[in-house]
Amino acid sequence: MITRLSRLFLRTLRDDPADAEVPSHKLLVRAGYVRRVAPGVYSWLPLGLRVLRKVEDVVRAEMDAIGGQEISLPALLPREPYETTNRWTEYGDGLFRLRDRKGADYLLGPTHEELFALTVKGEYSSYKDLPVTLYQIQTKYRDEERPRAGILRGREFVMKDSYSFDLDEDGLKASYDAHRQAYQRIFDRLRVKYVIVAATSGAMGGSASEEFLADSPVGEDTYVRCPESGYAANVEAVVTPAPEPLPIEGQPEAVVYDTPDTPTISTLVDWANSAGIAERYGRPVTAADTLKNVMVKLRHPDGKTEILGIGIPGDREVDDKRLGASVEPAEVELLTEADFAENPFLVKGYIGPKALQANGVRYLVDPRVGTGTSWITGADEPGKHVVGLVAGRDFTPDGTIEAAEVRDGDPSPDGRGTLVAARGIEIGHIFQLGNKYTDAFEVDVLGENGKPVRLTMGSYGVGVSRMVAVIAEQQHDDKGLRWPAAVAPYDVHVVIANKDDAARAGAEEVVSGLHTQGLDVLFDDRTASPGVKFKDAELLGMPLVLVIGRGWAEGKVELRDRFTGETEELPAASAVDAVVAKVRG
Repeated sequence: MITRLSRLFLRTLRDDPADAEVPSHKLLVRAGYVRRVAPGVYSWLPLGLRVLRKVEDVVRAEMDAIGGQEISLPALLPREPYETTNRWTEYGDGLFRLRDRKGADYLLGPTHEELFALTVKGEYSSYKDLPVTLYQIQTKYRDEERPRAGILRGREFVMKDSYSFDLDEDGLKASYDAHRQAYQRIFDRLRVKYVIVAATSGAMGGSASEEFLADSPVGEDTYVRCPESGYAANVEAVVTPAPEPLPIEGQPEAVVYDTPDTPTISTLVDWANSAGIAERYGRPVTAADTLKNVMVKLRHPDGKTEILGIGIPGDREVDDKRLGASVEPAEVELLTEADFAENPFLVKGYIGPKALQANGVRYLVDPRVGTGTSWITGADEPGKHVVGLVAGRDFTPDGTIEAAEVRDGDPSPDGRGTLVAARGIEIGHIFQLGNKYTDAFEVDVLGENGKPVRLTMGSYGVGVSRMVAVIAEQQHDDKGLRWPAAVAPYDVHVVIANKDDAARAGAEEVVSGLHTQGLDVLFDDRTASPGVKFKDAELLGMPLVLVIGRGWAEGKVELRDRFTGETEELPAASAVDAVVAKVRG
């Protein structure tokens, strides 16, 4: 097809939008691919929609190749199925909830496990029908508290979600592996640089879970990898290697000291080193010798609240994402002044494990706080700390929790090296859900022996609209976008670089020839100056730009490769064949 730029619904902008923080947001808006309607809500204009549809085509082709069957379920969903699985409350404020004129509750679907399970339950009744994989490419809705980065993190977005139904765990594993390989083919075709990391299941439930993260410095997901072993995981999924238990016998008794004006870890360490505590350790005291007790309040899905104490080494901070993943589906809140007033045993700056457990507060510790480890921590009185409090002798935690930050240099959980941190954008997530949803809705079929078989389920998502922004993040330069051929709105951008009638007539001839060969052509036939046209061509980012200008009179045209920046002079007579060969190359 031929699209004339003089007729295309497009306005490019010279300045970055005021609310844009990341390159993809700036460029997609400036190039006229998308336009903001409300926070986290964007319109797709003609060029943007062409890219989105091409991403969908790649995803659809690979899903069909593994036997997936496409359906389309409504985005407006009744409350009842989500009530059955408790996700009406577990999703918290992330759900868009609404009521119809009769007062019935509905939601805008963030994901569709419930509806797919019910759909299969309604249609299939025999083991002979299985296995089956169903998918849809559909708009989803999540009430993001802080939508940002344009279409990278929106309230309305397009996602491919697929669901496998199998008779047993072996079947589930096969379906999971098929999706994993399909996702690798999708991202390879889209020329996305990515890493596969172990992940948590969150509100989705289930067991095995992996994320596909696109490498990007603007990513909101922090992951770690071990160069020595190849281990990789989202920080929420990192399991801290626990030390071997230490002997308790022979350790000095715990001693309470007056430690005025030491409400912080740094002031406590300064006191310890000035008070001779270092002699007990045979070395200077550091923050790693202290036990920091962090107090939070959990709000559970049933509405109940709980005060929770978390003990971590004093040289670490709490990672909010790791903490949130560890306590899901509960939500984490900070304690208020009223909470401290109601619980006077909580002495700010001097909280210790003994008072927590004596007052029925659940106390979870970092795995490093193992049996036999000795700590300097709060003595539950203003201006007092205890030195030599030994885990397993002087206090016994209620369990462990993964809440402390993961840092460069930490030992890899597989024991084969150390970790380094990087940032990425989540582009895909695959889950082995198991029976969470099929149990909730009793999705059974008659087995070969005539007895009911409970189906096992997998869930697999790809951020389709997010992928457009991810490609823009990874494939741009200081001049504009650079689309891979698989998703470029057009195969070639033809620019008339002067107003010579012969060159214009020649351009029409070349464009017609490219169209005849089946290429999609963006034809800049405007009367704008060559400088404006070239800037727009660089901003819009088609992989090939064919310039027809002064050289036409000498039988020459110029072909520019947007990715490599290379320029090639071609004979005008063979320009069509040369461009077709490049595109199909």
